[in-house]
Parts: sequence; C-alpha cells; structure tokens
Amino acid sequence: MTNLLATEPSAYLRAAAHQPVRWHPWGEAAFARARAEDKPILLDIGAVWCHWCHVMDGESYDDPAVAEVLNRDFVCIKVDRDERPDVDARYQRAVQALTGQGGWPLTAFLTPEGEVFYGGTYFPPEGNPYGRPGFLTVLRQVADLYRRRRDQVAQNAAAIRRHVAESLDEAKRGEVTAALLEAGANGMARLFDIRYGGFGTAPKFPHPAACRFLLARWRDTGADWMREVVEKTLAGMARGGIRDHVGGGFHRYAVDERWIVPHFEKMAYDNAELLRAYLDGYAALGTPLYREVATGIVQWVLEVLCDRERGVFFTSQDADVRFGDDGDYWTWTPEELREAVGDERRYEVARRVFDVDERGEMHHNPRKHVLWWSRDPAGEEEWALLRDALARLKAARDRRPAPAVDTTPYVNWNAMLAGAFLHAGAVLDRPECNALALAALDRIWTEAWDEERGMAHVIGRAGAGAPGGLLDDNVQAAAAFLDAYEATGEGAWLERAAAVLRYCLRAHWDEPAGGFFDVRDRGGAAYLATPAKPIQDAPTPAPNAVAALVLARLWALTGDAEWRRLLDRQLAAFAGAAAELALYGATLLQAVDWAVNPVTRIEVAGPCGAGAACAMHLLALQTYRPRKVVIRRIAERPAATVCVGTTCSLPVATPEALAELLR
Repeated sequence: MTNLLATEPSAYLRAAAHQPVRWHPWGEAAFARARAEDKPILLDIGAVWCHWCHVMDGESYDDPAVAEVLNRDFVCIKVDRDERPDVDARYQRAVQALTGQGGWPLTAFLTPEGEVFYGGTYFPPEGNPYGRPGFLTVLRQVADLYRRRRDQVAQNAAAIRRHVAESLDEAKRGEVTAALLEAGANGMARLFDIRYGGFGTAPKFPHPAACRFLLARWRDTGADWMREVVEKTLAGMARGGIRDHVGGGFHRYAVDERWIVPHFEKMAYDNAELLRAYLDGYAALGTPLYREVATGIVQWVLEVLCDRERGVFFTSQDADVRFGDDGDYWTWTPEELREAVGDERRYEVARRVFDVDERGEMHHNPRKHVLWWSRDPAGEEEWALLRDALARLKAARDRRPAPAVDTTPYVNWNAMLAGAFLHAGAVLDRPECNALALAALDRIWTEAWDEERGMAHVIGRAGAGAPGGLLDDNVQAAAAFLDAYEATGEGAWLERAAAVLRYCLRAHWDEPAGGFFDVRDRGGAAYLATPAKPIQDAPTPAPNAVAALVLARLWALTGDAEWRRLLDRQLAAFAGAAAELALYGATLLQAVDWAVNPVTRIEVAGPCGAGAACAMHLLALQTYRPRKVVIRRIAERPAATVCVGTTCSLPVATPEALAELLR
C-alpha cells in the first residue's frame, strides 16, 4: 500500500508512503479536498531525524485501526519541517498558544481553511495515568467536536489566529545602546547553571551563540564571571554524553541537566554553531580540550555528514537505526565495551573514565550506557590506554548498522557548516576544511542562486515548485560568502554577499518599519499569509539577527555608509526586544555589539603563495578578537595594518610583528 507521499523528494515523507493513512503532502489539493468533504485536517509535522516522530509513526500511523479513523473522519497532511520551515514556524506558534509548548512531532487539527482549533505534540496510542489521552480517543473527540460544535471550533480557531498574527512579528522598536549588551549578559547570567554549565535545567540545549557573545564581552570588559560561564558551559558539554566521545560531534540536546543522556540525533546546524564556539574558545583561551572537541566535530562531518567529491554537506543523522531501539547504536553494555576494547587494562580505564558499571542510563535497557567523561585517566599510561580503547570502540561501532543520514543539501545549513569549516581551516590549520567549504559555497552560488528569486532552499532543486523564498537561506549564504572573502581575499565572494543582501532588501525588507520578513511570497493556506519577522534564536540563529551581522560586516569591510544606515535601521526595529530575549536573542546581541563597539580591521597585503604575507593572513584569521574583519590584498611587498575603530597602526612586514601588534 502506498499513499501520495511515495514520489515526494523528502526522505521523511517517503518513509511514510507505506502507511495505511491516506497522507497528502502540503498543498492546495489537500485543503480543497477538506473543503469539498467538509472534514477537519490532521496536520503532522516532523523530520527524518526526530525520535518521537518515528515512535508516533510506529505506534499510531502504522496501525490500521488508527488509519481507519483518520481516513474516515479527516484529511491528513504530513510535512517535513526541514523542507518547510515556514509552515512549521507558524503552526508551532499556534499549538504553543494552546498547550504552552511545541516540538516534534507537531500534531495539529485544522479547519479546512488551515486554521488550528486543537493540537499537541506526541500522543501515545493509549491513555496514561498522567492525564495524557490516547491518540484514538483524541481523534474521536476531535471529529465529534468538529461535527457537533462548529461554533466552538470557530471560536478556538479565531483566538489562535489572532495569537499567531501577533506573535509572528517579533519586531519591537528601541534605542541601540551599549546598555543592551550589559542587560542581555545579565539575563543570561540569571539562567546559568553554576553546577553543570549551560543555561536552564532539563532538558538542556546548547546555546553556542550565547557562549560566543559572552566570550566577546569578557574579552572587552575583563569580567571574570563571563569567562567562567563560557568555560563551564563548553567544558560541561565536552565532558557530557551530549558529545559523541567515540565518533565526534554533538547530539541535539540532553534530557538531563548534567549533559549526560542525549537525544541522539545529530544535526548540521548544531554542529556548525558548536564548531564556531569551540574554535573561538580555543583561539581566545588556548584550552586544548576545545581544540580536541572542534577537531572531533570536523572529523565526524568529514566522515558522515558530507560528500567531499560533490562538495556538499548533509542535514542530519538519525537517533535510531529502527523503531524502538532508542539509541542502541550509540550506547554500550559493559559486555559490549569489554569485547570492543579487547584487553582488561583498557577496559578498566575506559570503564572508570566513562562511568560504566552494572546499571546504565537507558530506560529501555538498563544495561546500556551513554559514554560520558566522569574522570580523567590517571597518568600518561592510562591516557595511552584510553586513546587505544577509543579507537577500538570506534572500529567496533563502525561494524554496527548505522543510523540513516539525510543527504538533502539545504542551503542555509550548508552555508552554516561552510562558514564554520572556513573558521576551522584557519584555527586548526586544516586546508581540506577550506577546500570543502569553498566547493559547497560554489554549489550554492551556481545551483541555488537566482537573481530574480533569490536562494532556493535545496542545492540543485531550484525552479517553479521547489521550496524557496526563505530569508534564512539568503542571509546564511551571504554570511558564508563573507567568510569566504575573508579566507581567500577573492573579491567575487564579497560581491556575491552584497548581491544577496540587495536581493533581500528588494524581496524581504519592510521599508516603512524596518526588519526583514521571513518569506518572499506570503500566500496559501491560513497562516502562510501572515507576515513574520523572526528575531529569536530557536534553535538556529534568527535570520533577522544574521541579516544584521551581514550588514555590519559589509559596512566594516567596504566602508560603505549605506550598509551602516541599513544596519542602524535593522537594529532599531528589534532593539526593544534584545534585553528581554537575552539568551534567545544572543545573535541579535552580537549584532548590537558590532554597532556600538569598535571593529578591528586587519588588512594584509603582499604576493600570493608561501611567504610572509600568507603567514600574516593566516595569523589574522586565527587570532581571536571580537568584531574582527580580515582583508587580503595582492601587492609586491608584504605589509599588514591593524585598525581598531578609527585608530590605525603603522604597517608591519612579518608575522612576528603582526602577532605583537595584535597582542
């Protein structure tokens, strides 16, 4: 049995093609059918990497009894949130208005016009003692509500529609001052977990943008508490089970406040932002652990999350291999650990370091352990044994069936990883990182960019009918093009970044009020016509904040006053929200920092190829300074100047002199 999802490009949708539910992809045909048959719509939004989406698929949507009710009483639409973040953003707001929380799977019940009147996230197949009803019960009650109490349905839908319309425009005018930075930092401090690092309690998510913001504030102010927050957070994540100690990279979040037990999916966007945070931490503080963590992220991406020959980054790696295994690929029983390391001394060292005893952390199998760094090895001999044990664990895990990788090359996440890899190429001195990043950015420019329509959402899938028109794809690409310009000195990258921003000003800019709308074309069912100006980092950097950073960097690199004028208008449109958002406005606060504090501009001139100019260029890229831009020019003789604000140095001609100048 197949439904209408079998030919969809999304791996998540195709995975549901066998289900007995008569799924529709998102589109007018589904809404027309709902109107014609006067049925409510069940909207399921999820992703191929989402553990609980797979659970609900296996428990409910694979069940013929559930499918019978759905097919009789509803029109069913399934959406991949990675393919359609514009749909997801709007329906998340609607369900949050009802329940106070969102997430995936998102389960929303809509009128035929596409307006939510009831919803939630994961529904278990049977009711439980905590008051959560079983899914079949919910379906019958919702169908009955729609048939018998249309007035209540209409009232619910209208109230939620008003909330969505109000909440999607996150612009809030205010004055752009240095006081916003202090207020934002203090707001983050109030959420800091002084025991385990990070912000808030369980479940605990990484907030790399907050770490980078506070690191810059520490560098500017010398406030020791800011450095402590950054170091405790980066160390806590690095030692926790949220980091994959065997294969590198980070899982999406931890279910506990100690960072030990993760949700095991690995995302491109998380690892891109975390790579930047650890590289900045290493460049600023010199902590060897941060270099080790950054190297692990790079190695995992090179091995699992990219195609180096085609020059493209992938999207995600699943948490599970099959329904119900709950992270078995990533976890170890004591017996599996002993067999993998193959030596009693290695086993004892690994067991102590990673806190492996009789009872593990996984509820479905208490013998299964998440590897987290409980204590350091004692002495150099134990360190050598541990390194050997980790290599053997990696080899053993590589023999297991691995969770699937979604190879869809989304423009925004390719740009994020490409920018982070250019940073890694410099800080870690890994030229292969630069080569892959530049290849991916070349593909974005040649296969996703269109002068009239902007960036497509998927590399190689442009044109009519393909997802596109998203602000995030455009501004993330522009940011990465600026990274490429600084890394290579090639003016074409600067021109491309400016071209993309000029397109955003034509297609997304709100000229009367300032700020950028999240989509180019507002139309279609219900909430898609509602304008949105996102400024919260949730969980990726907010596109309006990224746009502000791009404007700031364009101004710093070119000196063009028009970019500065637009930056000031952009920030003024959102400044009223900066301090109150704090942790969730970290990227916006970074942009405010660029606007109110001096920029460091390092200009390196000299011939191409090995020599003093090349060495100074690499040093400029490696050196940590907040609000830094690097310009490389071709000249006969090597020379470098450093300007901080409007004060510039005399030229220097050697890497040693430049290093002293930067100190």
